[in-house]
Amino acid sequence: MFAVIKTGGRQYRVVPDDVLEIGKIAGDVGTIVQLGEVLLVGGDSPVLGVPTVAGASVAAEVLQHKRGPKVISFKKRRRKNSKRKRGYRDEITVLRITEILTNDNKPTVGPRPKREKKVVAAAPADSDD
Repeated sequence: MFAVIKTGGRQYRVVPDDVLEIGKIAGDVGTIVQLGEVLLVGGDSPVLGVPTVAGASVAAEVLQHKRGPKVISFKKRRRKNSKRKRGYRDEITVLRITEILTNDNKPTVGPRPKREKKVVAAAPADSDD
């Protein structure tokens, strides 16, 4: 099963366990957010929304918030001694799609537990006194 969602003015085709980068949305890292603008739900019998599919949503886990690559806008007017340099970085949210929901269902899958780092005990130092 797949879905086409719209967020931040862009459309994405998603399936469960997809990891995608979208424009920044509200939500703490590790929480589950629901994306409600579902344009199409595909599978055995595809459902096309007019403009969105009623009762459908996509649940996703927020993995991290970060900033995109640096974009430089440089304008120069030749022979006028005029130039302008301006730059910015987009705010990005990284999501993992957990499930595609229909019929106003609530998410059943919670956030995945974080892997614990294995702590290796240091060997006792032999001291010769």
